[in-house]
Amino acid sequence: MTNESPSVCCAVLSSEDSPQENGVHTNQYSSISPPASPVAQDEPFSTYFEERVPIPDSENQLFSFRKLWAFTGPGFLMSIAYLDPGNIESDLQSGAAAGFKLLWVLLVSTIIGLLLQRLAARLGVVTGMHLAEVCNRQYSTVPRIILWLMVELAIIGSDMQEVIGCAIALNLLSVGRIPLWGGVLITITDTFVFLFLDKYGLRKLEAFFGFLITVMAVSFGYEYVLVKPDQGELLKGMFVPYCAGCGPVQLEQAVGIVGAVIMPHNIYLHSALVKSREVDRKNKKEVKEANKYFFIESTIALFVSFLINVFVVAVFAQAFYNKSNIEVVSTILRTVNSFPHTDLFPLNNNTLEVDIYKGGIVLGCFFGPAALYIWAIGILAAGQSSTMTGTYSGQFVMEGFLNLRWSRFARVLLTRSIAITPTLLVAIFQDVQHLTGMNDFLNVLQSLQLPFALIPILTFTSLKSIMNDFANGLGWKISGGILILGVCAINMYFVIVYVTSLNSVVLYVLAALISVAYLAFVAYLVSYDCCFMSKLLSVDEQSEYDS
Repeated sequence: MTNESPSVCCAVLSSEDSPQENGVHTNQYSSISPPASPVAQDEPFSTYFEERVPIPDSENQLFSFRKLWAFTGPGFLMSIAYLDPGNIESDLQSGAAAGFKLLWVLLVSTIIGLLLQRLAARLGVVTGMHLAEVCNRQYSTVPRIILWLMVELAIIGSDMQEVIGCAIALNLLSVGRIPLWGGVLITITDTFVFLFLDKYGLRKLEAFFGFLITVMAVSFGYEYVLVKPDQGELLKGMFVPYCAGCGPVQLEQAVGIVGAVIMPHNIYLHSALVKSREVDRKNKKEVKEANKYFFIESTIALFVSFLINVFVVAVFAQAFYNKSNIEVVSTILRTVNSFPHTDLFPLNNNTLEVDIYKGGIVLGCFFGPAALYIWAIGILAAGQSSTMTGTYSGQFVMEGFLNLRWSRFARVLLTRSIAITPTLLVAIFQDVQHLTGMNDFLNVLQSLQLPFALIPILTFTSLKSIMNDFANGLGWKISGGILILGVCAINMYFVIVYVTSLNSVVLYVLAALISVAYLAFVAYLVSYDCCFMSKLLSVDEQSEYDS
């Protein structure tokens, strides 16, 4: 294919289309045009994070704590997705099913997540646009719309887990007085209120998220200290990549950990959050410095989230690993006169199965009411914070892919309605005690959407025409490709295991048809990106030859 030949899947900007500001060409680290200036628009467009945090000067310093503090915020908001109720449930289930043996999987998943978040942050810093905006400019209409729908599905699935997590926490705190649907309505209302905190200042909003993370750390840390896990077994499980005596159940839990930790919409979110800092993209030194500090901040934030996840795994590994239903009920009946939740735990020798609701109940029965209420407070903080960041994800994704220019309230109302409507229906027609199956389905739904974040982010950060000097090197391209293939393969296994457990021929046929369409689009997206990369690489080579 020559450079002049038309291609339905490839389009690059010519020199005449280079970005301009007030008629002057700018020397930015991207060949894609930046968002239109608000001055040039008929009406001012209100979006999130209009305030830009200034970065203090510190010349000739290799590292500055003042600068790190100025860049601190986006990484911690991003890390909340690693602490949502879906992740907490995955943690407690892996602890109850495999003990400490899968902590190394959690560690590796968090490190992989950090590397992927690094790519997202670099894209936002270098181009001044988040991933959805870049997709809007680089993909033609059909793949762009399908990508948007896939990412919206992931956001809806995540939001259902987060809102229902809040509702379960409120149910536990009220001793059952607040029904599931009531908790959902309360969560929707206070989410709308909290979302407008950024009008009082971006740093105040980030401080509020920091407070919620602190609540989670204290709550789950209290449970950790109360249960007193075996530190030797914990360290062995964290640093020895082996699972002695593990079977299909433990393997499914390991795959579930990877699927719960690496979330597609979080890639889109992080690439947008980093735009909240004042970085001169014409200055290579400033861009390089911003990439460095954002990576350090993301590392610290994900380390904190990892510790909180470890607290949850360790509590349930120490207290409930290898416990049967009859053992749990017998232990409870020895400590209390009556147990109103016997329907949750059938009197048989099957291994105990827990979720965030049952987990709170057994903690309260084993370690006292304080353990239950503190657990519920931690879940409430996890659900509330992740619901808010999920809403921001929805805003960025819809604005970026569809180039919306609606009023802020209209955008919040639309994205909230899309995500909340199915959640409210589930809350009305489903019992709070039987939600584990739905959580598994939502994890599968989000796992299926991973390629639609990972493929674009690797493609765009590998293109010199978009990232200039900050494009991925050959090592990053190869390792990133292998990493993404591995993550997608693991999650596809998780999907296959889930579908085969349904035991329905009709559902098998339906799943097969959906799988064919899904794999066809993934193949199309990969070929589209390969074509796109080859086109831009040929343009780069021609430019170097001409120069």
